[in-house]
Amino acid sequence: MKINSVQLKNMETNHITEQILKCAFKVHSALGPGLLESAYQACLKYEIIKSGLYVESEKALPLIYEEVKLDCGYRLDLLVEKEVIVELKTVEFFTDVHLAQVLTYLKISNKKVGLLINFNTKSLRDGIKRVVL
Repeated sequence: MKINSVQLKNMETNHITEQILKCAFKVHSALGPGLLESAYQACLKYEIIKSGLYVESEKALPLIYEEVKLDCGYRLDLLVEKEVIVELKTVEFFTDVHLAQVLTYLKISNKKVGLLINFNTKSLRDGIKRVVL
């Protein structure tokens, strides 16, 4: 069976998201819920780097409308392997606004996959949403 370039890209993206989630579970297991988002972001970035993946934090995301580039102050929490957007939260539960934020970031950045991770949960499994554009 031949694998085409789209299937290969999807397999690579799945591997990246699996690695990110392994790192997130490690951080959550060590720290638990209740800390500031910035603490989880720093620790998750550290774990992702340790896993061998390239990660950028607080990556600026300009809004481009026709020929106008607007530096609106949008920032991605984490961008992993220049492909997967990771948006971190420490909230009681996800709302439609959180999902809309990730979808908007995917659209603006022309990326396909994002992870919305809420560290303020007893079980991290309850705080993960994979978002695909």
